[in-house]
Amino acid sequence: MLNLNSPVDGSNRNALQDPVSLNVGGEFYTTSLDTLTRCRDSMLSAMFTGQIPSLRDDRGNVFIDRDGKLFRYILNYLRSSSLDLPEGFTELALLRREADFFQICPLLEEIHHYEASVPLSCKGGPLGAMVIVHVDSKVRVLHFNLRHGPENYELRTCSVRSFTVDLFCTWRAFLTLLCEHFFYKTSQGPTSPRPCNARQNRLKLEWVPKPEELPQDQYDKQHYRGLAVSDPEVTPSNGITNVQRSPCEITDVQGFVEELLKVSLAEGFKVDLVTPDPADILNCTSLRLVKC
Repeated sequence: MLNLNSPVDGSNRNALQDPVSLNVGGEFYTTSLDTLTRCRDSMLSAMFTGQIPSLRDDRGNVFIDRDGKLFRYILNYLRSSSLDLPEGFTELALLRREADFFQICPLLEEIHHYEASVPLSCKGGPLGAMVIVHVDSKVRVLHFNLRHGPENYELRTCSVRSFTVDLFCTWRAFLTLLCEHFFYKTSQGPTSPRPCNARQNRLKLEWVPKPEELPQDQYDKQHYRGLAVSDPEVTPSNGITNVQRSPCEITDVQGFVEELLKVSLAEGFKVDLVTPDPADILNCTSLRLVKC
């Protein structure tokens, strides 16, 4: 039973002596006033400096009605000024909520940096997340002049195939991962694709592989761009991954679908629908993936 007549406020400050016993959501902790008030601008500090009244349980422990198990990490952060989480920690969103409740701003910043450093595959992601992909390709005949001399030009033609991918994903973080995996090859250098706009979970990829018979200057003149992925170079002698990465160009539908499957299956997606022929997924025109 909670004792509502014994708030920990300024008038009853002497009732708090080291060590302080806490009951946080049914989990019990023992710590010092110095630790609890280390972040002076936090709500937690205000609870123990007389600014916000707190309650006691029937054993005299200061009672806080929050997630007791996650309070362990908050308390350890206040003790060491370091966010130490176990490998495979999956409750980061809940911990962020608790840190926000107690208004421990330095801890919120540490959680933000930690989230940015954790690979997407370790974050779980929402079950039932969906990826819907439509692939299209068109062939056009390009006419261009090949210069042999000051006034010597030859009219030539070649076929170019353009590819378009419309991709929708309900999991925004996965969309960001795809933008990091693929990149455009342009005359100005590599550039990363971007979602259609900040409010839509859509990504549109458009690229034209360069035919061998088309000179580079004519390719650039048409404002064409290729699509590629970065593959790590592996040192053959010891198998250690080199920091340098070599581009692998996507020249057809099969290449794109293969790369998409590599990334999506690694993140827990499963193939749900393939059109037109489920047995020939690499030549599909439509594909649906669902995270299980």
